[in-house]
Amino acid sequence: MSGTWESAWGYAEDCLLAVWQNRLCVYTVAAVVIGLWLTINMTWKKRKPVKPVDSWLYKSGKKKISEKEKVVSVVGLRIFYGSQTGTAKGFARELADDVQNLGFQSEVIDMKDYDPEDRISDECTSKRICVFLVATYTDGKPPESADWFCKWLEEASTDFRYGNTYLKGMRYAVFGLGNSVYAGHYNTVGKSVDKWLWMLGAARVTSRGEGDCDVAASRHGSLQADFQAWRTRLVGRLQALAQGRRRPCSGKCKKGSCKSTNRPEEAAEDGSSPPEGHSSEELFESSSDSDSSGEGETRGSVIDMEDLGDVINHIKKAKKPEEASLGGRLAKLNGVRKTEEEEEEREMLTPALREVLTKQGYKLIGSHSGVKLCRWTKSMLRGRGGCYKHTFYGIESHRCMETTPSLACANKCVFCWRHHTNPVGTEWRWKMDPAEKILKESVENHQNMIRQFRGVPGVWPARLEEGLAVKHCALSLVGEPIMYPEINAFLRLLHQRQISSFLVTNAQFPDEIRNLLPVTQLYVSVDASTRDSLKKIDRPLFKDFWERFLDSLQALGEKKQRTVYRLTLVKAWNVDEMMAYAELIALGQPEFIEVKGVTYCGESSASSLTMANVPWHEEVIHFVQQLARLLPDYGIACEHEHSNCLLLAHHKFKVEGEWWTWIDYRRFQELVQQYEESGGTRTFSSLDYMAKTPSWAVFGAQERGFNPSDKRFQKKKTTKDLSGC
Repeated sequence: MSGTWESAWGYAEDCLLAVWQNRLCVYTVAAVVIGLWLTINMTWKKRKPVKPVDSWLYKSGKKKISEKEKVVSVVGLRIFYGSQTGTAKGFARELADDVQNLGFQSEVIDMKDYDPEDRISDECTSKRICVFLVATYTDGKPPESADWFCKWLEEASTDFRYGNTYLKGMRYAVFGLGNSVYAGHYNTVGKSVDKWLWMLGAARVTSRGEGDCDVAASRHGSLQADFQAWRTRLVGRLQALAQGRRRPCSGKCKKGSCKSTNRPEEAAEDGSSPPEGHSSEELFESSSDSDSSGEGETRGSVIDMEDLGDVINHIKKAKKPEEASLGGRLAKLNGVRKTEEEEEEREMLTPALREVLTKQGYKLIGSHSGVKLCRWTKSMLRGRGGCYKHTFYGIESHRCMETTPSLACANKCVFCWRHHTNPVGTEWRWKMDPAEKILKESVENHQNMIRQFRGVPGVWPARLEEGLAVKHCALSLVGEPIMYPEINAFLRLLHQRQISSFLVTNAQFPDEIRNLLPVTQLYVSVDASTRDSLKKIDRPLFKDFWERFLDSLQALGEKKQRTVYRLTLVKAWNVDEMMAYAELIALGQPEFIEVKGVTYCGESSASSLTMANVPWHEEVIHFVQQLARLLPDYGIACEHEHSNCLLLAHHKFKVEGEWWTWIDYRRFQELVQQYEESGGTRTFSSLDYMAKTPSWAVFGAQERGFNPSDKRFQKKKTTKDLSGC
């Protein structure tokens, strides 16, 4: 028995030894067998139809749709808007009308009237796509009406109790309204809403739209055009989903089949990628086209090895446009080439903006200028008194032309009496009209508006004829005239025509102030005296607005001609900053200080001002008296009660106890002509062309700034009939 066991063991040792000695052959055979098996297996799988990982990757083959799948899963839109100026609200109504005309349902909802905590989860089972039109307000914050909605959405997106499937089943689209001039906050609210919804599991049906108020940078030329392009894409997507297609029809389909449903390269939807701020690797868990239409695989599907090549190719294709765009931007920065948009400058005035400004009474000139008839011009034509400039400086209001060579501004002041209809910007990036054309058409339009008063009851014929000869130009209509690159050429043309120049700037362009030629009177608007209040009231576009503001005041102090601070008092906003105002006056040392109560221009969604913010005239007087006590070199010179305005003047304009705040306009024209002929070497100062102020214009006079040669007109107050029908 033992011999048999030993024999078997010896045989086994011989076999193992033989295998070990020939192990290379064994390995080779095993490798061949495994390779053959893998080859046969892969060949067999390739003969089978490949199941798509997700609809955003590709589709293969024609798929028959069952009657159950043909049930329409989209019946319309639920449109949410968050607006500060009413633009988003208007867009929401336009979109609602469009889809209703196509036979879809629509509902417009103000975000302030919608509680997401109680109601947003219902959208997961709704047959309506949720559309969000939201603007970005000051410092990248949402409008007040959308504040709670955005705050809840942000907190929910990072709250583990909700998770990344809380809004699974909800379909949405986002359009943001912003201004690229605010580089650090451009469309941040729209981007954030898109990101938060995606993080909660909602499915984007089309890519996020971004409207830009800056016409020079807008992709389609204006905010309205940006929205129109996005709206067209959204409506096409809505129609496609309602018909059971993934994408809108291309219009090139053959009978019996639609290419849009069968082309793998178009299966990916515009908005299938994650919102900005997410890496490309997260594409596998992004809101896909299948999610958008309620079909297809769930997120996180397993990808077969043989499908990985298609996935990588798809990602590379998606990256190519981004790389091309980046390359274009780098080439632009390096000065290698210019983009098409850069080569062709755009007009400042878009068709929509032209329509709005024309309705407001502007006579638009060229692509960036305008003129409008001041109400005080109309008043003085009828002998009903002139403006405060007539009282303070002797302007003939019926011969004053109010115009601007630049409708754009670098601020968005809360008390803007144009309700922010003008464009904004920090530099000139538009087409530019020559100064000769602007002045010529400004005078012609002004004269045409004056002629319209011929035959109007109460108009003095002599003043009507005088009004046709423009003597003064107030460059304060709207916007920032000093932004116009040819402002000095424009001023020269004015002076050559014997027209005086009153230029107003918002103290954001110090270099331009220093380079400015002599003007009859140069104004700087000082709307606040501290950094915080200036930011709150003026809402400037520049990040270094305060530094620019202070530098502008210093630049004003370097001027030799008449300089003015214009203070606008807004009750409960800036009337308590007395000492700070005194410090700013010491910095720029203006020769005059106009203090005026804010003018209420009616209700505007762009501003929170009400009549409660308008100070009474006695309150303005009290403020000026307190300010004068802090300024030993200044005194209260004039008053214009009707305009709720007072004038502080430097004591050098008080000669032998009498104020000389008026202007000798003929003498100014002689001095500025001598300055031009001498090449700027023969300078002059404000004391060289001052004139005596009449007694009726001096502060404390019985007339309180009203010219006694005119006749005061007071509207009759009609009592409302409350008796009913």
